[in-house]
Amino acid sequence: MKNIRIEIKWALIFVLMMLAWMMMEKSLGWHDEKISQHATLTNFVAIPAIAVYVFALLDKKKNFYQGTMSYKQGFVSGLIITLIVALLSPVSQYITTTFITPGYFPNVIDYAVESGQMSQADAEAYFNLKSYVIQSVIGALVMGLVTSAIVAIFVKSKRT
Repeated sequence: MKNIRIEIKWALIFVLMMLAWMMMEKSLGWHDEKISQHATLTNFVAIPAIAVYVFALLDKKKNFYQGTMSYKQGFVSGLIITLIVALLSPVSQYITTTFITPGYFPNVIDYAVESGQMSQADAEAYFNLKSYVIQSVIGALVMGLVTSAIVAIFVKSKRT
């Protein structure tokens, strides 16, 4: 457990950042009156998400590996963060849809149907807690894997 203390810390920071992002989206109206813009604007979460991984791997490099970290060590550290984030994703999704933005699913279903993007049945099947929990776990794993692979390239020490 001591070996992954830094990863646990940064996974928790990542989850808190995501919850803060959801509060920001809600406060900016992206979950209700500006829901038509949500699909595009929500992608900007990639900026703080990548930043968290950069800071996490720099922290691991400095405070665990004494300033010298190989690509593999950085990648593994990123994967550990990713696994913890994926495990916490269902709880994060529940908090988001129950407390932060409980009206999101009805709003996005109405928007998808009214804009002709989906039928009522398809929208209800896609926009619900169970579907979003599955999507969040898979998304965390895929995006965390890719982010870890790329960030580890830039954070690794030059001679390892």
